[in-house]
Amino acid sequence: MNLSDLTWPEVAALSRDLPVVIPVAALEQHGRHLPVFTDSMLLGEVVRRVSETMHDRVLFTPLMWLGNSHHHMDFPGTMSASPRVYLDLLNDLIENMLMHGFRRIVLLNGHGGNSTPGKQAIFEVRQRHRDRHDLLLLFATYWEHGQPNQTRTDLVQQQMGHACEWETSMILRIAPKLVKEIRQIDAVEPGTAFDPANRAWTTKDRSVPGHIGQPREASVEKGEVLFQSFSGGVVRLLDEVIAWDGKSWNKPQ
Repeated sequence: MNLSDLTWPEVAALSRDLPVVIPVAALEQHGRHLPVFTDSMLLGEVVRRVSETMHDRVLFTPLMWLGNSHHHMDFPGTMSASPRVYLDLLNDLIENMLMHGFRRIVLLNGHGGNSTPGKQAIFEVRQRHRDRHDLLLLFATYWEHGQPNQTRTDLVQQQMGHACEWETSMILRIAPKLVKEIRQIDAVEPGTAFDPANRAWTTKDRSVPGHIGQPREASVEKGEVLFQSFSGGVVRLLDEVIAWDGKSWNKPQ
């Protein structure tokens, strides 16, 4: 169910063990061929599909479209919250729901640049509430909860890139008119910004045109498979959140 559809008495009547999902994405450049709202559009579609499956078993807040995208600011159209501002924003979103009594809160992410501040935010909130043992605070990126290569053997890429085969395929699936010509776009390999030690970087350090991956390999059919895989993975994750027994989150070895 969607928080935006409810009155405050309806929210007050909900079980406080109901998982609350806060979708967080971005508005930033996605190469020369995809719209700047790509991350938010894709996460929005994942959330729509998950919501249709889970109905009233999960509460979804409106999608937060402003992300931590300073590494893309060399490209016109990008809008970004600076890292500390973004950390404070995520902290407050979580604290809002804790104040309302909810105990199982998931930041569902759709932008790679949100990962570091997102994990830091749930870490900070947990430290402030260290005496409570009834809280489950999670940060999850949707494309890490699916294995599309197992069902679609013609996927060229093995993982998500930026404005890549995967993201381009998904936008082709939901908004094909927004995708510019991709057949002449050259592949851009991920590079070595993280090996053997993390290098400080901007997107221009890794990609002059703004994309990373092989967008010309995209197709509508691949996009549907990707959505099914990622949405199914998020459903499985939220089923685990619902089933949480209030103890350890670690799975038995």
